[in-house]
Amino acid sequence: MTDIQNPQAQPPRPARVSSVRRSLGSIVLGFESVVMFLAALVAFGLKALPPLPSLGGGALLCVALVAGAGLLRFRWGYAFGWVLQAAIIASAFLVPVMWIVGVLFVGLWTYCMVVGARIDREKAAAAAVQP
Repeated sequence: MTDIQNPQAQPPRPARVSSVRRSLGSIVLGFESVVMFLAALVAFGLKALPPLPSLGGGALLCVALVAGAGLLRFRWGYAFGWVLQAAIIASAFLVPVMWIVGVLFVGLWTYCMVVGARIDREKAAAAAVQP
């Protein structure tokens, strides 16, 4: 039905403004979940940890990372992302090679948060100037 035929039709919703910071954060957390899955398999294979902590903890961390990507729609989701980064750094106390992975991902997360926020600010300023 068209609007002429149905006068009670809802007006179209305004286009949703996408956040570059949210997009970049979701990409990092999603990629990080894959890497942490593989890291859990490595920890299990090297017998660095017993099976339950290595596979169970790895699965829990992977689920938390995927959930964190979805939670970035909330302001507190970014704080949750930082907590996840700290958890990955903490995993280096159990599997020392995770220092390299943790530092790389914390650097990537920090870069994406800083640059994404700057781009969002610039987009908002440009949208405010346009009529």
